[in-house]
Amino acid sequence: MERIRIAVVGLNFGAWMIEHELLSSSASKYIAIAGVCDYEKHKAREWADKLQVACYADLDEVLADSGVEAVALFSGPVGRARVIERIIEAGKHVMTTKPFGNDASEARAVLTKARMLGKTVHLNSPSPVLQGDLLQVQEWVRTLHLGRPIAFRAETTCCYRELENGSWYDDPALCPVAPIFRIGIYLIHDLIRFFGEVEAVSVQQSRIFTGRPTPDNAQIGLLFRNGAIGNIFASFCIEDQQYYKNAFVMNFERGTIYRNMGPRPRDKGNESQLQVAAVRDGEQMMQSCAVKSSEGYQWDIFHQTVRGERTEDPAYADHIVSGIRVIEMMRRQGEKSG
Repeated sequence: MERIRIAVVGLNFGAWMIEHELLSSSASKYIAIAGVCDYEKHKAREWADKLQVACYADLDEVLADSGVEAVALFSGPVGRARVIERIIEAGKHVMTTKPFGNDASEARAVLTKARMLGKTVHLNSPSPVLQGDLLQVQEWVRTLHLGRPIAFRAETTCCYRELENGSWYDDPALCPVAPIFRIGIYLIHDLIRFFGEVEAVSVQQSRIFTGRPTPDNAQIGLLFRNGAIGNIFASFCIEDQQYYKNAFVMNFERGTIYRNMGPRPRDKGNESQLQVAAVRDGEQMMQSCAVKSSEGYQWDIFHQTVRGERTEDPAYADHIVSGIRVIEMMRRQGEKSG
């Protein structure tokens, strides 16, 4: 199998990605690091020497290298859509991290262009295909005939005690309703796949421990076009060592699905605990299972799509844009509540 030659752009988060993701067996089977790039030249040189790969002075050099098939873009989210557009116009594919951007119209235009150019653009969230626990949720919804979505409650927490540092994390315009934007965004992407388009967003946010001007404790209420409602709580304030467990309860007209509800040991890692209670012919049915989490970068799907072995689901672009619309509404409401 011919691996995809990629250049890693952005070596802040990108350095973590190289160490913990790109060099892992699950990723390295599908991709080969061809070079690295960062505006801090010493970072790029250090990683280029360590990996024995090319060191690019800037993005222009990356795009000019005909040997690079794809870019792993791990720079900050500010202006990311425009950077992705430059990359696909240069004939290269893109794997990047959430969020795609903060402008839904701009995202739609870039994704439409990518499709016209035959270029693949994938993110870790929303993922291009349902896998793991979300695939099991979808299977229960279908096989147990759970019916229309009605409501959900979701939460994700961690323990940060951050200080202001002048980064985009400190700017409410670039990092709206910060805990939701930074860690709750996974839940946004997961849940709109089952509940559909969002009609309205309400915001509550506060600053408890943080030294940043942006909040560290927040929740959003979501009203969906189909009448369903939901709530997502995200916080940097809670120390219980159940970090980022992305728990939820999803109610349907004929049943309820639970993910990671109740205490969860840290050693569960990438495993989700799922339960369902449903009714069929007046009788209650209950099932439970432990399933690999759907979170993460789908390098296998990226490889198959780039190599033409699978066709991109047209709905994937819709999922990305729908999430950004929520961010837009959230930002507007956050400005009012802040």
